[in-house]
Amino acid sequence: MGQRQGGMYLWVLGAIGAGVLVGHLAPGLGVQFKPLGDGFLRLIKMLIAPLIFSTIVTGMAGMGDLRRVGRVGAKALLYFEGVTTLALGIGLVVVKTLKPGAGLHIDPRSLDGKAVEGYTQAAKQTSAVDFVLNVIPSNVVEAFARGELLQVLLFSVLFGAAAAALGSEARPLVEGVERLSRVLFRIVGMVMKLAPLGAFGAMAYTVGKHGLGALVGLGKLMGAFYATSLFFVLVVLGLILRGLGLRITRLLRYLGEELVLVLGTSSSEAALPRLMEKMTGLGCSPGVVGLVVPTGYSFNLDGTSIYLTMAALFIAQATDTPLSLGQELSILLVLLLTSKGAAAVTGGGFLTLAATLASTGTIPVAGLALLLGIDRFMSEARALTNLVGNAVATLVVARWEGELDLERAQAMLRGAPPAPSGDEGRNVQG
Repeated sequence: MGQRQGGMYLWVLGAIGAGVLVGHLAPGLGVQFKPLGDGFLRLIKMLIAPLIFSTIVTGMAGMGDLRRVGRVGAKALLYFEGVTTLALGIGLVVVKTLKPGAGLHIDPRSLDGKAVEGYTQAAKQTSAVDFVLNVIPSNVVEAFARGELLQVLLFSVLFGAAAAALGSEARPLVEGVERLSRVLFRIVGMVMKLAPLGAFGAMAYTVGKHGLGALVGLGKLMGAFYATSLFFVLVVLGLILRGLGLRITRLLRYLGEELVLVLGTSSSEAALPRLMEKMTGLGCSPGVVGLVVPTGYSFNLDGTSIYLTMAALFIAQATDTPLSLGQELSILLVLLLTSKGAAAVTGGGFLTLAATLASTGTIPVAGLALLLGIDRFMSEARALTNLVGNAVATLVVARWEGELDLERAQAMLRGAPPAPSGDEGRNVQG
């Protein structure tokens, strides 16, 4: 197993390198490889909704006590709010200290407002009420067909709660869902063999479409963002893991294949099925994994939170827009609310940024055009940070709830085979 995973890791890395070369040397050809990346992501997204459903239903049925389910959800949301708020604050401090936009002196009137018109119009149409109502599916089949993550999550929780309440009466149905889950994870293994093709296509298109030259003009912002994301993962998340007796570097090595996949596709969703499988294998109970990971993909976006504050203040610096401390804090407060729905819609990061700038009225929304050229490159760091953040969140909530086999996790992260157990992933550590 280890050799197979190591081989895939190298294949995906090689595909990323080949994609960069093709996109740089033959941009027109690179753009034509876009369907490879899109097709791979579609195959993954095809599996996400049924995987979330099967994992949550079997996990909740295994928990039995619905109060435990509510407790896990409450702890997860509490952790999400605390860590994403910290991420927003760190982004604010870094961008104010490094000032990557200072000295550009860009006149907002010279920017192409039409380039971001789609984002600003969509932002105006997305209110807090719309977001809440969008969580409730008008049609369950449609929610699964469209892959609406939060809608599928809501239905799965209700279904799992009903199955747990019925107990033995619903056991045959739950056993069927368990078998479905095993089949779905087998399909994930089949699809993952196409990961090198998907990574190649996505990277060739990105470099061919936007060019490496986009990295030079706004390199200071990109460098600051990547460095901040790295600091957040290694130091902030690292300290959180140390509190559990685990090391972040070992977790990164354990998730190496998933991280490389995310790097190639610029999408953390590409690794969601494998992340759920890996966290269960690490010793987190299936019930916790089923609740925390899908919820985290909407509410625990550490990388996106860092990006939002840095991007907003970068636009202000680049356009010479003066901001008082009170205005900066008001932007931070707005982002505390708007950032939680960033993954619920396509282009969520840009929509959230557009909505925040429009609501505060202090930073020109047209400044979003400055980021269009490099947003695709920055999305890789966002996705990587989000993925690691959700892995850490799952471990924290599982440990908090007493649903983490800590000895197994330590053994797995050391690379040693864990001791066999008749109830893997469920051994309670007090």
